[in-house]
Amino acid sequence: MNNPHPHISNIQDPDPQFPNPNDDPNPNHPLQLQSHPQPRRPRGFAATSGAAAAATGTINKSRKEREKEKERTKLRERHRRAITSRMLAGLRQYGNFPLPVRADMNDVLAALARHAGWTVEPDGTTFRQSPPPPPPPPPTTNNASNMGPYQVMSVESPVSGSSLRNCSTRTSVDCQPSVPRINESLSPASFDSIVVTESDTKVDKFTSTSPLNSSECLEAGQLMQELHCGEHGSSFSETQYVPVFVMLSSGVINNFCQLMDPDGVKQELQQLKSLKIDGVVVNCWWGIVESWVPQKYEWSGYRELFNIIRDFNMKLQVVMAFHENGGSDTGGMFISLPQWVLEIGKDNQDIFFTDRQGRRNTECLSWGIDKERVLRGRIAIEVYYDLMRSFRTEFDDLFTDGLISAVEIGLGASGELKYPSFSERMGWRYPGIAEGLSETAALPFKFYDKYSLQNLRKAASSRGHSFWAKGPDNAGYYNSKPHETGFFCERGDYDSYYGRFFLHWYRQVLIDHADNILSLATLAFEGIQIVVKIPAIYWWYRTSSHAAELTAGYYNPTNQDGYSSVFEVLRKHSVTIKFVSSGLQVPETDDALADPEGLSWQILNSAWDKEINVAGQNAFPCYDREGLMRLVETAKPRNDPDRHCFSFFAFQPPSPLVQSAICFSELEYFIKCMHGEGDYKRGNRTLTNEMKVKVTNQQSLLRFLFF
Repeated sequence: MNNPHPHISNIQDPDPQFPNPNDDPNPNHPLQLQSHPQPRRPRGFAATSGAAAAATGTINKSRKEREKEKERTKLRERHRRAITSRMLAGLRQYGNFPLPVRADMNDVLAALARHAGWTVEPDGTTFRQSPPPPPPPPPTTNNASNMGPYQVMSVESPVSGSSLRNCSTRTSVDCQPSVPRINESLSPASFDSIVVTESDTKVDKFTSTSPLNSSECLEAGQLMQELHCGEHGSSFSETQYVPVFVMLSSGVINNFCQLMDPDGVKQELQQLKSLKIDGVVVNCWWGIVESWVPQKYEWSGYRELFNIIRDFNMKLQVVMAFHENGGSDTGGMFISLPQWVLEIGKDNQDIFFTDRQGRRNTECLSWGIDKERVLRGRIAIEVYYDLMRSFRTEFDDLFTDGLISAVEIGLGASGELKYPSFSERMGWRYPGIAEGLSETAALPFKFYDKYSLQNLRKAASSRGHSFWAKGPDNAGYYNSKPHETGFFCERGDYDSYYGRFFLHWYRQVLIDHADNILSLATLAFEGIQIVVKIPAIYWWYRTSSHAAELTAGYYNPTNQDGYSSVFEVLRKHSVTIKFVSSGLQVPETDDALADPEGLSWQILNSAWDKEINVAGQNAFPCYDREGLMRLVETAKPRNDPDRHCFSFFAFQPPSPLVQSAICFSELEYFIKCMHGEGDYKRGNRTLTNEMKVKVTNQQSLLRFLFF
């Protein structure tokens, strides 16, 4: 029987290309929807509640996505800032670019344009003046003339590309085609001393069987020195005058406040006078002056010393040292805190800085007792003020005569404004981030005395988070490295909500201590220059957290300036900061990720931006000319458009100075450079035959000739 509707039969017939819709697993198939009725849509309250639930879920999901995106954006921005900070530090350190602390892309482009020889005006207008055409080359008759006028190669060092053209060379080497060769195994910071000229071997004048002893090798050294002079501006002559003060040994006064060796002091002052120094620095130790009885001061030894200094007509700077000292400059004599203070400490050990394990650091008093009457009825800042007032009264004649030009106030360990987080006597070793005696010893932060803990609990309660009244439990131990800890590592807890609260509080205690002491110091020494010493904590500077600075009280990670708020308080009291410059040149492969030059750049520019006077002091005794010249470069930045410089420099000499006769020539040259009289050519050394034998290769000889 024929089917009157053949198209229906075709639809129902099984076909591999068109499967039966009843067997289709897809519920959205149109034929499948016809065979199964749709569920009824909810109405009334059910529809309203369902829509609200769906909307709430969508809003929550959208909010979570936004929060995640904010966190990702924050991490990207932090990573970008860290990279930018390292790039700017590299430009400052290796390119010698005068970039400000808060440099932006316009500052970088302007510095690059100026380095390339362009003129950049303050409004951004950039242009380049056409140089005069070079004179035609003189005719030559030596072997080099056979090469043609366009075949002489001239390769420039990447460090001194524009400056080599301005160098003057001797006539004995003017006609020689030379190619400066760079030793790639050395760091970029030392490029100025490793450019070596390869002589043309065809010229007999530069051929010798003994290159180390030949005069031609000396000519190469002289050429190298002149290249270096052209790079750095030839000399320090006619630069700003920076007064130089030399620090006298702390051992000249014994624990009974007696002058140990008056004749030796006179001999040393006579030597220093011949070097034309501007004055000396003397430490007045709290542990000597007020040693046995509170408010009974002994100044006899210092009076005798100051009279000798006045006889030599030299200026004097005095340090109010409220810390203990056992360093090499004391001649083996240990200077502790006053004995009556140590007696109090036996019954109340919380007057000292304390770690989490309860160990006490007796270098100085805890800042937690600045306003606690625990020192025989006096608070700590009253004790400091009474000593300063006694000194001002005792030596009023020296202040009236203008002999004492400045007074430095000790504000912490080593006299520096910092926590005692790096005590070698307690077991710390460079470049650890804390102190202790074993791997289970103290955590880096020093605030576990009961007075500081009370302050922390008060700050946490005022913030509304009482459970934050504790120290970080994942900050590592005394010699831990930042990446080994959960607090200081990359993206560690130092940048969490709790970490930011704790570090802000930790820094604020340091700021309040400085503010309290300086308020009384400016009252005691009215009209006298007040000096505060700032430490150079340069290790771990190239990490994100700057762990070493955090433990010392300077909240200076890569995403903020930790010195600005401290300098605001110092500017309020019109003090001069003394920056302790390391004078070190750390290689790129340094395991401590140190950056002394980057730290110096940040601190100096931050202070100068706030119009604070800056002085300097070397952290280590310097013996060689290379280290001394780095100190001069720090004191007188060459490319600073505002011509900033140190107001004075306190030099810590090798000890004993009188027996170090070889250091006097270097020190004399250093002082001339500081005074604006130093010239590289006048500072050249002459080689004797005995010296030449000690040189093992030509590169070492060139370094010796220059330095």
